[in-house]
Amino acid sequence: MAECRRKFYPNCNGNVWLRSCEVEVTDSLEGQITGEFPSWLQGTLLRNGPGSLNVGSMRFKHLFDSAALLHRFHIHDGHVTYQCRFLQSNTFKKNRAANRIVVTEFGTAAVPDPCHTIFDRIAALFNPGESISDNAMISLYPFGDEIYAFTEGPVIHRIDPVTLETMERKNLTESVALVNHTSHPHVMANGDVYNVGMSVVRGRLLHNVVKFPFTEKGDMFAEAHIVASVKPRWSMNPAYMHTFGMTENYFVLLEQPLSVSLVGLVRSQLTNQPISSSLHWYPEQETHVVLLGRESGKEEKRYRTETLFFLHIINCFEEDGNVVVDVCAYKDAKVIDAMYIHAIESMQSNADYAEWFRGRPKRLEMSLVAPPLTRVEPKLLADLGCETPRIHYDLYNGRPYRYFYAISSDVDAENPGSIVKVDTVTGETKSWWDKDCYPSEPVFVPSPQAKEEDEGVVLSALVSSADERAVWLVLLDARELRERARALFRTPSPAPKCLHGWFLPREPGPC
Repeated sequence: MAECRRKFYPNCNGNVWLRSCEVEVTDSLEGQITGEFPSWLQGTLLRNGPGSLNVGSMRFKHLFDSAALLHRFHIHDGHVTYQCRFLQSNTFKKNRAANRIVVTEFGTAAVPDPCHTIFDRIAALFNPGESISDNAMISLYPFGDEIYAFTEGPVIHRIDPVTLETMERKNLTESVALVNHTSHPHVMANGDVYNVGMSVVRGRLLHNVVKFPFTEKGDMFAEAHIVASVKPRWSMNPAYMHTFGMTENYFVLLEQPLSVSLVGLVRSQLTNQPISSSLHWYPEQETHVVLLGRESGKEEKRYRTETLFFLHIINCFEEDGNVVVDVCAYKDAKVIDAMYIHAIESMQSNADYAEWFRGRPKRLEMSLVAPPLTRVEPKLLADLGCETPRIHYDLYNGRPYRYFYAISSDVDAENPGSIVKVDTVTGETKSWWDKDCYPSEPVFVPSPQAKEEDEGVVLSALVSSADERAVWLVLLDARELRERARALFRTPSPAPKCLHGWFLPREPGPC
């Protein structure tokens, strides 16, 4: 009996991922301030992530299925306020109206609908923007002065950055025929936005890089166009991609051996199975790094490396005749399984769970004069787990850089709820943690007229395993990773842990 009660990871509490918000915060809560938020820090941190696992008496089976919840931390003259609202996606509205899960998700099958015939399901295959879930619960990105919530489906949602209201729904299959895209587009200094997705062009499936050119008066989506394309390594099993990279001259795609079976995807649509049933991991296959020329729009270089799985690229850049790709790498795709609700609930009795999350930051350094399909051996940047990495994005995205910030992915660490900073030049690491607290993705904000790469602050939303209705915004000095200030909020219902977000340095409307 003693063995049954043993906890493999006594310092880690996965329940922070299992909370469901019951009451939205539409009127701003005023934060209880400890320390001092610098006077130069004015703006809004927007966050996105899983908000509710429950629909009536039903429950989602995977973290990626949870209803999207938007968060807003507004910083103004040393004061901080907080709001949260559910994204009003079609999926959310349908589920709430039916009081049950009626739209199939990544890991959860919907209740059977007797009104949908096999012919309806076949027709839906040709309209993925309307037939699959539009629950955009991963990230938030700006397109000009507009903010959109993302997932990997073709639909994105415009939100009001002041009220968090859902304002507009964009189906990208209608503008650039994308049947999916990554959750992490790249936003250029001039306002252009790039993303990678899959399209069917003249009967062929292609990985396409799409450019959404910035325009002050026009429609960035109407002007969207494909700027680079490559055939998938496996035509019927394209590689799964959550992020991609950009350098001065190249788009960087990692074709990993976690693939999407097109046959399986069709089967899942016809038989109402979760999308995850079409994913397959091929452990005998290597990972390929593909460089697409930004000018040519075509594949120019391809390299091989060890079998690895990734969700997030940290940064890519060119230096001394090489292309460098830094990535949060796993040995396999078990981290996807680790985010099933049952896996989270049973983690304390699963001796393998920590290994499922055992990611490490690795560097791939590839010579531009190397022969085709040269094998590249990854180099370890630091021996610690890291996820949701962020850099000094405005100045160093796609350029040589030194520092990145992330949250710990080592559930068996002494302090699993840590924010980490890695020096990619020296390998030195710093970490910050607070007892029973779990931070979200750390967002770097540079100081005005900063002269050093890490001159600024790091912002992160914290939740507590000891108090499910406490939310903090913590501010750390980016150089030493020491706490300078925090704001505490008491929410009217449980506060779930969020994923990704964006900092708006200028407030688009009144506080």
